[in-house]
Amino acid sequence: MLAADRPQRGIIRQRKGRRGIYSIDDAIPELVPVLSKAPAAAVSGEWAATTMQAGHSSSTGGYRDATGKPVSDASRDPLRVIGDVVERLDEATTERFNRVVVRWKKPALPFMRAQVTIETSFDQTIVPRGPDDPIYERAASARRAFWQSRGTVREGFAAERAAANVCAQTKWFGPHRRILAIDAPGKMILATDGLSTPWAGISEPENGVECELFMEFGAATLDAATIADWGTLLIDLGDLVADGYRVARDVENHGAILFCRLTEDYHPLTRIILSRDPRRIDGMPFGSVPLIRATAIAATERSRAAIPTRTGAHRRRARRWRNAALSFRRQAQGA
Repeated sequence: MLAADRPQRGIIRQRKGRRGIYSIDDAIPELVPVLSKAPAAAVSGEWAATTMQAGHSSSTGGYRDATGKPVSDASRDPLRVIGDVVERLDEATTERFNRVVVRWKKPALPFMRAQVTIETSFDQTIVPRGPDDPIYERAASARRAFWQSRGTVREGFAAERAAANVCAQTKWFGPHRRILAIDAPGKMILATDGLSTPWAGISEPENGVECELFMEFGAATLDAATIADWGTLLIDLGDLVADGYRVARDVENHGAILFCRLTEDYHPLTRIILSRDPRRIDGMPFGSVPLIRATAIAATERSRAAIPTRTGAHRRRARRWRNAALSFRRQAQGA
């Protein structure tokens, strides 16, 4: 195990931080009186906290009784003070750490002092992906290999709409927000290229929103301008999927969902259906991802189809799911 990965006990090497020199030996006396205001049934406590990661930090934990069961505690003081201690240690240390564990043990006798220990460690798995992480291009290469095995990918067509920010984020929360055009036997395919790229600024082992969209057209039915228009629509659909909640799961569960309305520019086509496709893209960083077919339909076709409709509640839940990535984006934009 590398030295940076080993738990550190006692004094962390000190440097002058914004609040001055501060060490674990300074933190323990601050925590003892706060944690000792424990519920009567509590005999121990453990809390885990992280330093600021992409604009987000966390503190969790609580007290336990003699049998090891959690003890309810209405006070927020332990989490608040532990969060402050972690922030001050992070400011004042030259040791590399991002995770802190605080343990409290009730004294055997009333006049004795409670035991509090603080351990710090570095956990690579919670480090947010930076703007130059090679995982992004691994995902892009896997998608391109998939489509190249099924046709000829047109070079130069995949024009992105707006560049990624300094944190490598677009509206799809990764650096890729583009469309691929693929010429296949008897048909032309447009496919999103980036929804399944792992999000920048977070550490979760997920392939973005876990899907990619595609549309199929007759090879001889579209001119260059019409292809560009459908590509723009597919970018817009990708934005809605990225801003949605578990779209791939809903499509998998229902087979197809009625997703959104079309403008009058597409008349007589009025709605978009997303439906399950049996193919999956292999070789992605965190497992294969499904393909979802996007199909434009007319109002008459909708009346004959019993298809579930996505609701605004799905999108509201999505915002809670993406808090870390969104805070990272806001942090970058304010820089």
